[in-house]
Amino acid sequence: MAKLINLRPFREFLQSGSAGGIILIICVIVSLIIANTGAGPGLEALLASELGYNFQDIHLRYSLLIWINDGLMAIFFLMVGLEIKRELVEGELSSLKKAALPIFAALGGVIAPALIFTALNKNTETAGGWGIPMATDIAFAIAIITMLGKKVPASLKIFLAALAIVDDLMAILVIAIFYSSELHYTYLLYAGGIFVALLALNKMGVKNLAAYIIPGVFIWYFIHHSGVHATIAGVLTAFAIPTNPDATESPLEKLEHMLMKPVNFLIMPVFALANTNIRFEDGMIQGLTTPLGLGIILGLVVGKPLGITALSWLSVKLGISARPHGAGWLHIVGVGMLGGIGFTMSVFIALLSFAGKDLILSEAKFSILTGSILSGLLGCAMLTWVSRRSGKY
Repeated sequence: MAKLINLRPFREFLQSGSAGGIILIICVIVSLIIANTGAGPGLEALLASELGYNFQDIHLRYSLLIWINDGLMAIFFLMVGLEIKRELVEGELSSLKKAALPIFAALGGVIAPALIFTALNKNTETAGGWGIPMATDIAFAIAIITMLGKKVPASLKIFLAALAIVDDLMAILVIAIFYSSELHYTYLLYAGGIFVALLALNKMGVKNLAAYIIPGVFIWYFIHHSGVHATIAGVLTAFAIPTNPDATESPLEKLEHMLMKPVNFLIMPVFALANTNIRFEDGMIQGLTTPLGLGIILGLVVGKPLGITALSWLSVKLGISARPHGAGWLHIVGVGMLGGIGFTMSVFIALLSFAGKDLILSEAKFSILTGSILSGLLGCAMLTWVSRRSGKY
């Protein structure tokens, strides 16, 4: 009789905090390999294929890539929003000072990269790309800090998640104001009305999850058609779902537990496969030393940690904010470096900035990939070094 395969190591791997991040990195590598082989055009065709239906004035037919980036990632943002709200009610962000810190950090992380890019690209044809290094890719940043496990204080993951959400909200505002050709305010009003209704349900003590999730789908639909990035619908829905400060499992905690494995082992890997398919082309390496390339790389690698750390330090010194529990300033610097993982949101802004300019767009994408990889490696190295130096985590 054949010896049964021992599945215990596999189960232990899936239950470890680093499993999701490792799978994500593997998917990034696989996607890059596919994009630069004969299978690349096939993947692009698959992502461009349309799914769904249009019913008169209701449009629900989009490319597979849009379903992934706007649909599946809204679920990711829903889970992150649930975690942030739980921390606001009963955890690391429950005090006003601690809740304020990610806001100031995100503001610094938006301003500094934009200034660096603008200084290097002033009066050039690429000057309009100043928004590219502003964004933090929340999925990749959180995956990497999760991989570090006990090497960092648990409070840092919450700080990074909150910072990245505020950062993304700012990026969405920048896109809406400076990069969008048309906003549909009627759809935004519809979405706002449903959100207010969900808050009312919360106030009335309604705890049925379906009462929040189903209207949340409509919020997603209206925001998607408004011209604003639809993933914000996940955060709005999460903030409306009820929770409590005691040990009783709330609807929020129940949904958070339900989403954890599908998000970590399905949604994020699919997201990585779909968005890392960057084809390496002639001129990309040289493009790293152009004002565009330097603006993006220095904005992400230098501007992000500089801005995040500087405004965090200033807000704490002024007594407006407080550092995360158990975290020192070197931890904040390390988180700032991880904030330089711009990637998908940065690529999205690049697409809007340089539509129809294929060579410039290719240079921008490669610079984003380079800057994001450098930021991730430096952030990991910094936080690991701080952990060994302090011996606490």
